[in-house]
Amino acid sequence: MKRLTMSLNRKWAEAFEVITHRSASAACLCALLLAHPFHAGAQAQSLEPVTVSGHYLNAVGTSDAASQGSVTATLIANRPTERTGEILEFVPGLIVSQHSGDGKANQYYLRGFNLDHGTDFATWVDGVPVNLRTNAHGQGYSDLNFLIPELVTRIDYKKGPYYADEGDFASAGAAHLRLADTLPLGIASLTLGADQYARTVLAQSMAWGKGNVLYGLDLSHNNGPWDNPENFRKFSGMLRYTGGSRDDGFNLTAMAYNARWNATDQVPVRAVSDGLIGRFGAIDATDGGESSRYSLSYALRQHIAAGQFAFNAYAVRSSLDLFSNFTYSMDDPVNGDQFHQRERRDMAGFALSQTWPARVGNLDVVNKVGLQGRHDMLSPVGLYLTTAQVQRAVVREDQVKENSLGLYVENTTQWTDKFRTIAGLRSDFYSFDVNSTIAANSGSVASSITSPKLSLVLGPWARTEVFLNYGQGFHSNDARGTTETITPKEGLATTPVTPLVKTRGAEIGLRTEIIAGLQTSLAIWQLELGSELVFSGDAGDTSPNRPSRRHGIEWNNHYQANNWLLIDADLSISQSRYTEVDPVGNYVPGSIEQVASFGVSVADYKNWFGSLQLRYFGPRPLIEDNSVRSAATSLANLRVGYKLAPRTRVILDIFNLFNREASDIDYFYASQLRSESSPVDGITFHPAEPRSVRVALVHHF
Repeated sequence: MKRLTMSLNRKWAEAFEVITHRSASAACLCALLLAHPFHAGAQAQSLEPVTVSGHYLNAVGTSDAASQGSVTATLIANRPTERTGEILEFVPGLIVSQHSGDGKANQYYLRGFNLDHGTDFATWVDGVPVNLRTNAHGQGYSDLNFLIPELVTRIDYKKGPYYADEGDFASAGAAHLRLADTLPLGIASLTLGADQYARTVLAQSMAWGKGNVLYGLDLSHNNGPWDNPENFRKFSGMLRYTGGSRDDGFNLTAMAYNARWNATDQVPVRAVSDGLIGRFGAIDATDGGESSRYSLSYALRQHIAAGQFAFNAYAVRSSLDLFSNFTYSMDDPVNGDQFHQRERRDMAGFALSQTWPARVGNLDVVNKVGLQGRHDMLSPVGLYLTTAQVQRAVVREDQVKENSLGLYVENTTQWTDKFRTIAGLRSDFYSFDVNSTIAANSGSVASSITSPKLSLVLGPWARTEVFLNYGQGFHSNDARGTTETITPKEGLATTPVTPLVKTRGAEIGLRTEIIAGLQTSLAIWQLELGSELVFSGDAGDTSPNRPSRRHGIEWNNHYQANNWLLIDADLSISQSRYTEVDPVGNYVPGSIEQVASFGVSVADYKNWFGSLQLRYFGPRPLIEDNSVRSAATSLANLRVGYKLAPRTRVILDIFNLFNREASDIDYFYASQLRSESSPVDGITFHPAEPRSVRVALVHHF
C-alpha cells in the first residue's frame, strides 16, 4: 500500500509540474489530487488520461455524486455578476434574486425550493459558515456581500443530504467558497456604470517572513434605477497570511465589511397598474438597512504518517438593522406597518477532522472522523414597530444562546476497480437558551438528531460513472420558536416548534465524458422534509407548515470546444408538493419548477475575452391551490473584454441585455395602501433592473 501510494503520488507530482505551466486552475486540480492520494490513486489505475479544463474540476473520478462539482477562478472571472451574491449562480440550477436593497441577503432558489435567504442551502467561506441561525430576518440568513469576488479561487458545490461532513441547512445543497492564498499579480480596478455605480478594488500578495501576505479592499456605491435612490455604500476588506503547502500549511484571515442602503422593497402590481407609483417606485421610501461583519479565522492542514489532519477555528461579530414595510397600512392606517429587525451577534466555532488511508485485506479504504462545534450569542435579536425608522413599540426582544456539536464518521472502500462505497453517520446535538421580554417565551431546550449517509459509485466504463446516493439531513429552527408559547403580536397561545427538522434525500446520477470535450451529468433526485417550519421575522413568530416532498431531474453540460471556447447548457425541472392533503391546496408557494441556462465563454482569443449568459427562471405557484402563478423571467448578460496591454484590460458588462420587463421575485398576500379602505389580496413584486452598462479598467501589477 505504501509503495503504491508513493508511486501514484510521484506520477501526480510529475503531471503537476507539466500542467502548472499551462493553467493555474489545472494546478488547483492537481493540488486537490495530491491532497487525497487514495481517491486519486484508486481511480488512476482504471481511468484513461483526461483533458483538464480551466473552468471546472468535475472530471470523471473526482466526485461522489453526479450533482457534485467545482468551479474555478477562471470561469468566475469570465462571467459578469450584477450583485456579489450572484456568485452562487455558478452552481448549476441555482437562481439568485433580490426583493429589497443590495445590502440585504439575496433570495435563493434550488431543487424546488424557494430557499428564502438561505434555509436548506449551506454556504461556507474558507471554512466559516455564512448561514445565520435565529437571524432577525430569516432562519439561515446568508449574506455574501462581504466577499470580494476577485479573491474567490474556487467554488465547491454539493446537492442533497448525502455528505457526512455537511450538517445544518445542507439538505438542498452546500457551497464552499475558497479564498486565494496568493495572487500571481496585484489587482487594481475601477468600474463605473449607470445610476452612479462606482466600484474600486485593490488587492496584492507578497512574501513576508516564512509565508505570504495577501490584502484586498473593495469600495462600492450604487443608486440603482429606483425612484428613491438606493445610495448603497459598501466597504469590504481582507487581510490573509498563509504559510507552508496545501498538505502542510496554515492560513490566518481577517475580514471586515460594512454597508448602508435605502431599500425599495416589493410593491403591489395594482399600485403600478393604477399609476400610483412607477415600476421602480416605492410605497415606503423610508425602508432601508445597515449591516456589518468582522471575522478572524485560522486553518491548519498537516500531512502525517497516518493520514491527513485538518483544523479550523473562527470568530465572527456581525450586526443587522432592517427597516421594512410589506403590508404598508394594513395593521396601522395611521402610523403605517414599518418594522425594524435588529440583531447583534457574536459567533465562534471550530472543525477538526482526521483521515486515515489503510489496507484491509485486498481492499483500499479511507476512514475519516470529524467534529464540528459552533456557538451563537445574540444580544439582542428583536422586532420593533417603527415609523420612518423611529421606534414606536417593541414586539419582542430576546437574548439568545445557541450551541451545536456535530460528530461524523465516514468510510470509503474501493471494492473493485469499478465499484466504491462511501458510508457515513452523523450525529448533531443542539441547545437553545432564550431570555425574552415576553416571560412566557423564555426557556431552554436541547435536541439531537442522527443522519446516516450512503453513496455507491460504479465505473468508469467508457469514461462514464454511475452514482447512487441516499442520505438524511436536517435544518434547525429559530431558537425563539422552540420556547415560544405565546404569539408576540396577538398574545395567543401557541405550541413550541420542533428544534431540528429531519430531511431525507436520494439521487440516481450519471456523469460521462464519452464525447471528447463534452462533460455531461444527469441526476434524478427526491427530497422529503418532515416539516417546512419557518420562523417569520416579519411577524415575530413561527408558522408550522406541512411535510413536503420534492423531486426532479437535472441535466448539466460543459463543452470545451477548444482552448478558448466553453459552452454551458443546464436544465433543471422539479415538482414540490405538501404530502398532507389540505383543502387549501398542496402546492408549495414560491417553489421553483424550471431553470434553464445557456452560456458561451471566450478566454484569450486574440486579446479578446468575455461571455454571453442566458438565464430562464420559470413560473411558480404563489398560493397553495396554484390558482395564482408568477410569470417567467428570462434575462441575458453580456461581457466583452479586451487586453489593452499584457497587464491591462478593459471590460464592458451589459446586464439585462434585451431590457426585459421581468420580476426578480413575486409574492401573493394581503396588503393595504393608504388609498384603500380594506386589505386587498394581490401579487407584490420586485422588478428586475433594466438594462445597465458598466465599464471597468483592470490593471495587474
